[in-house]
Formats: sequence, structure tokens, C-alpha cells
Amino acid sequence: MLTALRLTFGLSLACLLAGCEVGPNFIPPNPGLPQQSFLIHPHAPVEIASTSPAPPDPQWWAIFRDRELTALEDRVAAANLDVATATARLFESRFQRDVTGSSLFPNLNGNASYEREKASANGLLGLFGNQTPGTEASGAFGTGAGGAPGNLASVLSSPLSLWQYGFDASWELDVWGKVRREVEAADAQVALSANQRRDVLVSSLAELARDYMQLRGIQEQIKIAQDNLTTAKDILSVTQERQQKGLVTGLDVENAAAEVESIRAQIPDLQRQESEMINALSLLLAEPPGGLATELAAPRALPLRTPRLPVGIPSELARRRPDIREAEAQLHQATANIGVAIGDFYPSVALNASVGFQALDFVNLWKGSSLQYALGPSVTLPIFEGGRLRSTLELRDAQQQEAAIAYHETVLKAWHDVVNALIAYRTEQQRRLHLAAQVDHAGKALGLARDRYRDGVAQFITVLDAQRTLLSAQQQLAQSSTNVAVDIVSLYKALGGGWEETFPPQPVAPIPIKFP
Repeated sequence: MLTALRLTFGLSLACLLAGCEVGPNFIPPNPGLPQQSFLIHPHAPVEIASTSPAPPDPQWWAIFRDRELTALEDRVAAANLDVATATARLFESRFQRDVTGSSLFPNLNGNASYEREKASANGLLGLFGNQTPGTEASGAFGTGAGGAPGNLASVLSSPLSLWQYGFDASWELDVWGKVRREVEAADAQVALSANQRRDVLVSSLAELARDYMQLRGIQEQIKIAQDNLTTAKDILSVTQERQQKGLVTGLDVENAAAEVESIRAQIPDLQRQESEMINALSLLLAEPPGGLATELAAPRALPLRTPRLPVGIPSELARRRPDIREAEAQLHQATANIGVAIGDFYPSVALNASVGFQALDFVNLWKGSSLQYALGPSVTLPIFEGGRLRSTLELRDAQQQEAAIAYHETVLKAWHDVVNALIAYRTEQQRRLHLAAQVDHAGKALGLARDRYRDGVAQFITVLDAQRTLLSAQQQLAQSSTNVAVDIVSLYKALGGGWEETFPPQPVAPIPIKFP
């Protein structure tokens, strides 16, 4: 037995010094993205932008040159509650990593106690016999006049005080690297939480920009409706004048009045959408409903720009996208957990020590003769667990396979997101050019129709059709302009946000809720 213990400790020490770690080592997977272009179809209707690996400005929203948008974006990191929640989870994962890492170090505990004890004379001490003055002891361990056993029972059944203080130490040696694999998995969880926070930030920044573009687009549609309402009122006045002169019947007047009310009816719904978008932006910045109304209610032109977007090298997408790095961290964690499961099959070796002082009298507690100690190693070897260890290992293997599949699915989805965003941006630009030309032609057609109607050489239905065509074209152009801006936002989000290298500072204290 002693030889077996020596062999076990010898192997344990050798493995410990060699830094053994059971289980597979994590190797970052190959994302399998192309090196040249996101688009592999030769007839894809997209002009690929610069593929320079140099990262662009992380504040990508600056390309719109809108000071109000920039001011709002600068507040997202510090104000958004989703980002604050993700930050709290990151701190949790860091603290949990410290908890896990503490297992690599010895545990040292101090203890002190005082007890006033009295054993029952009729309990186990009764086996030593009972003695009262002037009688002989009798019991299982002997009898006699003033016999020793009887005296021992009498002494042990007397009340006594027990003073004690000392230290306990234990250290489970990480011989097989199981704890180090646990720490590795905890580190991967920290990386996972950090990328989740970055993903939340990128999504929040993109969502704010998207809502802002839609707000400005709705405000533009409100302006279009109001301008067309003014035009419709002017046409109604012309028809009323012509009716008073007997040149037209009341049918033209009623049709013109109906068109005025039709346009007027569109404005309340657009105003509702405007209010909803302001509330959505307010929520993103942790403001109460309408908290940004004063700041955003004033209409402003849609910040439409058509820059040459720096798409970058496709193979770098795995470094840019937080969700891809998040999936890689999950795979890393699952791989490390396999090593933890394998480590459960090996013996656990611990070094234990207990040093203290014990005395029946407080005065003697501090004497060297009161010293007591216990030193020695311990080995625990799993023998039968009912298949738990084997099932746990198989479970960790299956989880690693799932994480690997999720990683490749995330990469493929990211590739699709970029390609779809590129195509949507390019095709919407083409559509917007055609709509702009339609608006120009429809405006000229309405002017000609009004002049001909005023001269009495055209029917009112021609003016009415031209007016409706112009309003529809203007609304579609405004929506298309919004879509172009939103497509730019979607493209930057698909590319991983802004290639942020540093994360904005976050407050640890809870963010107070603001009420009006």
C-alpha cells in the first residue's frame, strides 16, 4: 500500500511539474470565407467597394454628416440599458472566472472555539462502571474497590472546559490539469460575454441610426403631404372660380374637395408614425416616452449620402463580427469542458494540514505542550459512479459538435448578410434614380395639366390624375431615400459595426430611471 501511494504521488508530481492538461487543446477554426470578394456570382449587380484591409473609422455614422445623429450615437454606449445589462453580465463572468481560478491555490482557514462539556454517566461511560463514594465499582470493564475504571467514568462524566484554536489548510493539486481546463472554459466565457456586449453595442448603434433615418423619412413624407395639400387647395380654388363663372359643373369642385380630404387624411397617420419613432429613439437612450420630442420634432432633411463604402477583405469578417467571435468563444468553452469531464476520471490528490492548540484550561492553551497537528496527503479515486462520468464526457463531446456547427452556421449567415446588404444597397440606389426622374416628369405633367385646365382645353380628370401620380411618386421617392440610408446602416452592421478596437467606458453603478 505504501509503495502504491509513493507511485501515485510520484506520477502526480511529474504531471504537475510537466503542466499536464487532459483533454483536447482548442484550435481556432477556419471560417472558410473567401479572400477576394464577398460576391462570387459573375453577374451580381453590385460594384464592390475598396477591399483595403485598413479599418475605417469606428464612428461609421459620421459618413451621413448629420450632427444630430452623431450626438445621439455618442450617447448610446453610456445610456442604453441593453448595453448596461451586457456590461453587468461581463462583470459577472469575470468574477466567476476569479472564483474558478481560486481552486488553483491552497485554502487556509483559521478557527477558534470554546466548549463547556459534560458526558452522560448513564451513556457510553456506563460501560466503565459507576461508582459512588463508599461503594465498589461494577461494570463491563471490571469491578473493585475504588477500581480505575470506575474512577475514569467518574472523571469523564464531570463537567469540563475545552479551549482550542488553530489553522486548517488544504490544497488539491491540479495534477491532470482539470482545474486549468475549468479556468480555460471560464476565460472563454469572459470572451463570450465581452463579444456579446460588443454585439449589443453594434446592434444598438445600428438600431438607433435605422430609427433615425426612418424618422427623418417620415417627416419628409409629412412635408410632402402638406405641400401636396397646399397644391390640392389651390386646385380646389381654381375649380370653384371656374364653377362661379359657369365654365364647369359642381362635379369638378367635389372631386377637387375629395382629393383635399384624401391628402389631409394621410397626415395624422404619418404623425403617429413620427411619434412612435421618437419614442423608439427615446427608449434606446433610456429616456421616457417623448423624452427626445423637443430634440427631434423639428423636421430635418434626410441625411442621404452615397459614399464608396469600405467593404474590406471577406476573410477579415470573422475578426470584425462580434457574433462570429462569440460563436468561436462558445466552441472554445465547449472544448475546454471536455478536458474537465476527462479530468473527473483521474484520481484527485490533496495535501491536508491541521495545526492548533487545545487545553482544558485557558492558561495552558498558550503552552507548547498544548500543540496538536495532523499532516498528510489524501487520494480519491472514482471507482463506481453509475455511468455518470462516461455520460458526462459524451455530453461534452456532443456539445462541442453542436458549438462547431453553430460556428460555421454563424459564419455562413454573416456572409449572406453582407451580400444581401450589398445587393439591397446597390439596387435601391438604382430604383431611387428612376423614382427621382419620375417625380421630375410628374411635376412637369401636373403643371401642364393645370395650365390646360385653366385655359379650358383639358378636363379636370387629367389634373386629378397628374396630381395623384405626383404625390405617389414623391412618397415612393422619400421611402426609397430612407431605404438607401437604412441599407447603408444594415451594411455596416453586417460588416461588424465599426471594427471597434476599444469599448466605450461603462458605469458600474445602476442607471437611474428618468421620469418626466
